[in-house]
Amino acid sequence: MDLDLDSVNATLRDASAGEIIAWALDQGRPTIATSSMGRNAAVMLHLVAQVDKSLPTIWVDTGYNLRDTYIVAERLIRDLEVNIHVYSPEMTSERRNAIMGGIPTVDDEERHQEFTRQVKLEPFNRALADFQPEIWITGIRREETEHRKTLDVVSMDNRGIVKVAPIFYWSDEQVEAYMEQFDLPTCKHYFDPTKVHDGRECGLHTAA
Repeated sequence: MDLDLDSVNATLRDASAGEIIAWALDQGRPTIATSSMGRNAAVMLHLVAQVDKSLPTIWVDTGYNLRDTYIVAERLIRDLEVNIHVYSPEMTSERRNAIMGGIPTVDDEERHQEFTRQVKLEPFNRALADFQPEIWITGIRREETEHRKTLDVVSMDNRGIVKVAPIFYWSDEQVEAYMEQFDLPTCKHYFDPTKVHDGRECGLHTAA
């Protein structure tokens, strides 16, 4: 897609999240949304459901989610009736743990990168191959990581996909307020083994 990102972002800077999603869909290009099913994943799933429940929404289930995550995820999928497509690693977590000796620490950079490739990037690449999106609607927010501070509501992903972030400038307080307003379930116990620490990228948004 050929977009003037500065102009588009100036136009969408003060638009509502719903208006930003509608703008993305109005481009008439193959589009996906993604969800990590993380603590406040309900916000983006609810926003997408308000605009177009048929939009393919990709959940890369690493196989390492906690019980609470799966319970909340199933409730959200059922109640919001979103068009979820789950992509999982080709190898089970138990087999990988036996081979790798558990989840590699971030200090073991090479092994952790391979772990991330297996549980997050490879499944997501399969989703990209299946849906071939030109637009990717994501719940990333500016304040979450240093990398994300370099982006905007609309940015170009390293893969050439237009990334649209409807809640990019939302604060933690705005997210919590939205959750309360619509009585959305939160995943209190969430762990992403590819991030490990808050403020660290999982790889989906930095992969080439």
